[in-house]
Amino acid sequence: MRAEGSTSLNLAFFGMQQQPFNPTPDPRFLYLSEGHREGLAQLVYGVQERKGFILLTGEVGTGKTTLLRTLLGRLDGNTASAFVFDTTLPFEGLLEYILEDFGVAKPGESHVQRLITLNNFLLERRRAGQNTVLILDEAQNFDLRTLEQIRLLSNFETHTDKLLQIVLAGQPELLDTLDRPELRQLQQRIGLRCRILPLTAEQIREYIRTRLRVAEARDLGLFSDAAIRRITEWSGGIPRLINMLCDHCLLIGYADQIRRIDRKIVEEAIEYFQQSEQRARKPRRLLRIRGRAQVRWALPAAGAMLVGGTAVLMTAYRAALWQIVELSTATLSGLAHAASRLVGQ
Repeated sequence: MRAEGSTSLNLAFFGMQQQPFNPTPDPRFLYLSEGHREGLAQLVYGVQERKGFILLTGEVGTGKTTLLRTLLGRLDGNTASAFVFDTTLPFEGLLEYILEDFGVAKPGESHVQRLITLNNFLLERRRAGQNTVLILDEAQNFDLRTLEQIRLLSNFETHTDKLLQIVLAGQPELLDTLDRPELRQLQQRIGLRCRILPLTAEQIREYIRTRLRVAEARDLGLFSDAAIRRITEWSGGIPRLINMLCDHCLLIGYADQIRRIDRKIVEEAIEYFQQSEQRARKPRRLLRIRGRAQVRWALPAAGAMLVGGTAVLMTAYRAALWQIVELSTATLSGLAHAASRLVGQ
């Protein structure tokens, strides 16, 4: 975990107001590629026009959850929503969660009572001219029985409208599941289908610049062309992997006081990800890098006494200190690295 001081200095070093490559699905950082823009448009249209079932699929890390959260921000005040991300729940637990998320005060004790309560809730909203949407993320985890029961929720309808709009979002495995003969009725009820593809090389360049722009970075060309080409090769166009790699590149750049990320830094970050087994057996390169960042943050505040004391400690007890470091690398790696550099001077 990064020290808060190191994180704030990291931002100041690169001239940014916030972290540009956080892993959380923040709609502010959404990059609308052609596929993302089309997917969002279909989601909004499907909910507003009461199309019933809407299907959104994409590989792991392509931005489905971010798109769904952006959808929630685009809905008007007349649309109530429930967002389910724990798709390991049995249908009974799922129904309870949905009613809670819709804000239903007294959902009922039995399964039948809860279904009746949901139907009444939807009818009341329809009479008031209001809409209701249920978003089910990670839907590839649902078993066949649960998906069939979700289909039955679409039976809540009037002669002219679906009372509940249902968004099924998941990985491509969801498509294979929906192709099963047992789910052909659900397959037939899907009104709109959206698919998100990995980013192209040119889109990755714009993706990185967009996130830097939102983070209010001074230099939108922070990553060199060669660095972006290597990021493209390694990530395969998956936004989550791009974020992870770029974030580590910034950390290495800050630790080494380099303000422009080149291919060499990208290769170093990739090496960290590719050597997990070796990292488990010996002190981690990235932890040592983070140690450098933490030392740069801590030494000015500690003063010359701490520096001198560290040098003496390293000289007199070097073997013992490294034994301690082997036992607790994450805690002492910054101190060990700083001391070793001082001894070498």
